[in-house]
Amino acid sequence: MKPIIRLVLAVIVISILSACQSLAFVTPAPSATFVVITATPLLPTPTPLPTATPEPTLTPSATPDACPNGDCITACFLKLAPIANAADLKARRSSRSIEVEDGYRLVSYAVNGDQIDNPVDGSNFPDWLKPFQQDRAAQRQVWDYFTALIPLDQRKYLSEYHVISDGEDNTLAMVTQTETDMNSWALEVDIFDTANAQDLTDTLIHEFSHLLSLNPSQVLASKRIFDNPDDYDIYDGEAYACKTYFPGEGCSLTESYINQFYQRFWKKIQPEWTTLDDLESEDDYYAALDRLYLKYQDQFVSDYAATDTSEDFAEVFTVFILEPKPSADTIADQKVLFFYEFPELVSLRGQIGHNLCARVAK
Repeated sequence: MKPIIRLVLAVIVISILSACQSLAFVTPAPSATFVVITATPLLPTPTPLPTATPEPTLTPSATPDACPNGDCITACFLKLAPIANAADLKARRSSRSIEVEDGYRLVSYAVNGDQIDNPVDGSNFPDWLKPFQQDRAAQRQVWDYFTALIPLDQRKYLSEYHVISDGEDNTLAMVTQTETDMNSWALEVDIFDTANAQDLTDTLIHEFSHLLSLNPSQVLASKRIFDNPDDYDIYDGEAYACKTYFPGEGCSLTESYINQFYQRFWKKIQPEWTTLDDLESEDDYYAALDRLYLKYQDQFVSDYAATDTSEDFAEVFTVFILEPKPSADTIADQKVLFFYEFPELVSLRGQIGHNLCARVAK
């Protein structure tokens, strides 16, 4: 999950903006509130790890990166026009707040490749949300933008699209395992918060990175946890048995992106993070999280990145996609450069950049 957080982008000079307008890409071929919690290791009898043959990592088709330092991609991002009929949504917004913490699911769609169908309307929510539930056009505009941005072969594990709302300016989007299949995922988007194109794009890329790093080719989902979501003994046992990074859904594979990221950048500070994660008071937790961020500020691309390994991974991946390639002056820079070590991710960056600039060119 990611609240609305706009990345601090590099200042783009006028010459870069002009260069982006004439940019030509090679067209590529069509890949709980989500806060990942790493449990504190207790001492139950270790649960044997599941044995499985991991699926190969999805590899996007090669696309030359016409602006290898990312300047053109950043310029295109800054020039994005509204995606989802923003004026109409703004005119119909209500000032009434939503008291339910997790909000409401307004509509659920089945995903079939680039298409969404079989909409199922939710119920038991205030009547003033009805116009948002019925706005199929805006719902499809957001979905069509997501599919235009993220290549089809990178969306293999996405089977549902949910339109939700927890009120304005709270959670914009999240990804989560579906309720029926631990290896299948759903994208959830708050229709209230889709008006700003930069916020929407930033958040969709952030949430896609969770799908990229937590899908079955990267993490072996635990059936015991999936079948018993409220059993903390089972959760703690699975976490204790995991010898790699444990994002919550199961144990990450040794060579997974998320485990390599964890081993390089989080393992040393994990004991400090675990101490603050154990705090029961919400006020104490956020105060301790702020202190952690300030202590290691040069290691994070944003304050939200200090939330945990998975959110740090997602924040850095978003910077990798949208901002110029950095130097290696800080650990935060080194985290961004981590993604450049994987040719398939550099290729994916080129595809997303192509798709983003194609949107601007329309």
